[in-house]
Amino acid sequence: MTMIGYPEAPKAWWLTRGMARISGVNLPRAVVEGWLQRDELEDLISRCAACGRAPECERWLICSGAAQSMPDFCPNKAEIEALG
Repeated sequence: MTMIGYPEAPKAWWLTRGMARISGVNLPRAVVEGWLQRDELEDLISRCAACGRAPECERWLICSGAAQSMPDFCPNKAEIEALG
């Protein structure tokens, strides 16, 4: 499997990937298997990078425990949950 990362926005990549995991979505696999286009993934990363709530997001991910859905404040919630 090809590793997909975003060296220009590593924090946004980490946060987006972490949120996707909460919904049971593996973003690199989604791209490799073709149910998410690379440009759609780039849009998710860009939207995350532009969001001003990264510290809140980090805290939420650290404390999420057994959460089974993403927080409502995430700008990628609808798109990521649709992949799950």
